[in-house]
Amino acid sequence: MHPEVHLEGVHRVPGPARPPSRPQVHMIADQHPAHRNKAVRARLKEDAERIELHLMPSCSPDLNPDEILNADIKRHVHAARAQSADAPARETRRFLHHRQHQPAIARAYFHARHIRYTIQ
Repeated sequence: MHPEVHLEGVHRVPGPARPPSRPQVHMIADQHPAHRNKAVRARLKEDAERIELHLMPSCSPDLNPDEILNADIKRHVHAARAQSADAPARETRRFLHHRQHQPAIARAYFHARHIRYTIQ
């Protein structure tokens, strides 16, 4: 991932819905260089009232809640049995759009035994 792609994701984070004293979004990322880039850090510093970055320890995908979502996507896309070359990408987008409207399931990703530390 390039820093520009990560910055685009940061730009898409919604505006504040809570008092400015508390960050609205807790962004959890691994130690990929794109997540630690100077431009990314500068942007996150500008938006410190709405976004707080939490970098995961290196080489610990089992502690990253994103990996639970990735596993869920892989199970779903594999179960859909693609009929064409573009079907997996289309199915992934459909799945993520569907999950976006299921906050209870998204919250459940953080209740896995080895991920619970993120909500304590």
